[in-house]
Amino acid sequence: MSGIYIHVPFCKSKCTYCDFASYPKEIGKAESYFACLYRELRGQGLKYKDKVFDTVYVGGGTPSVVPASYIVGAIKQVKKCFNLAENPEITIELNPGTVDEDKIKLYKDAGINRFSVGLQTGYDEQLKRLNRIHTAKDFLLCAKMLKGENFSADILIGLHGQTAEQVRKTADLAIAGGVSHISVYALTPEVGTPIYTDYLNGELLSDDEVADIYDDIRAYLKEKGFYRYEVSNFAKKGFESRHNLNYWRRGEYIGAGVSASSFMNGRRFTNTFSVDEYMNAVIYNKSPEISSDVIEGDDAEFEFIMLALRTAEGMNVKKFNETFGADFDEKYKAALDKKGRYLERDGDVLKIKDDYLYVQNDIILEFMKG
Repeated sequence: MSGIYIHVPFCKSKCTYCDFASYPKEIGKAESYFACLYRELRGQGLKYKDKVFDTVYVGGGTPSVVPASYIVGAIKQVKKCFNLAENPEITIELNPGTVDEDKIKLYKDAGINRFSVGLQTGYDEQLKRLNRIHTAKDFLLCAKMLKGENFSADILIGLHGQTAEQVRKTADLAIAGGVSHISVYALTPEVGTPIYTDYLNGELLSDDEVADIYDDIRAYLKEKGFYRYEVSNFAKKGFESRHNLNYWRRGEYIGAGVSASSFMNGRRFTNTFSVDEYMNAVIYNKSPEISSDVIEGDDAEFEFIMLALRTAEGMNVKKFNETFGADFDEKYKAALDKKGRYLERDGDVLKIKDDYLYVQNDIILEFMKG
């Protein structure tokens, strides 16, 4: 399975926790940016004309902040220039404060069949503190527009003063709206973001408090019929994100646009984070790439382990051995001995026990040591 990622680096205002390539002050460049994006897509389509792509994901930033015609144009380029599989999954990220029925109709008519809605929290005071531009009511209005569609909601945990009960209520709001998928992300205070100041001032929840909230919402979502298929992702059966599953299975993908990353033929490469640099490169027929690395040897093995152990399906030891020509149990004996109590093994399948999912990074990093 292979995917296509399209990045839209524009938004109305920057959320306090956001460190993605998203530039509210540059939205006036959107028309020129999309002209360059279409050109990059055409070039990538020619380069990989013999490859079949199963998923398309339009992310940001806030893709829904630009005119819908720009998004429709991007999807048209993908359909024209790439060899898409039958019934591809095509997802767009939405901010509830930037959509209306006309936009949704244009998205659907273009072939978009999955929507990822940034709810974050069902409490308006928390949304305001995060500098989100929408309210809980806006989410419900958006959900009404998406009635009967395959859509997901993002929920943030670890917010200032947040309780497990509030996270449950936020999940209830999402479920009442009709979601078939919920992503639960722990707030990460990145250096340079406004919320990092809150972190330095001790105003965010402790790691232990966040872990308790995660365990609580994981159990609660299971009661509601949403099963965990990756550390942060929960879905009703049959509604898993195929695009994200491709990432976790170490599948190949092409990225287009500012900051977009690709992984093809064992090479990972990333475009510039600057809108102007990106457009200049495309206009003058130069590559917008700023980094390129061949992932091989121990790095490839660790990536395989890390991604697989994040999922509920776990890591297939036999597949690892066949892929890398190595004996997993022998090579990683030290890591298995040290972290074995956090793992469970059923034949060739190795998984992290549910009770230790929130500390999975500490467990997985042990395998980096070999």
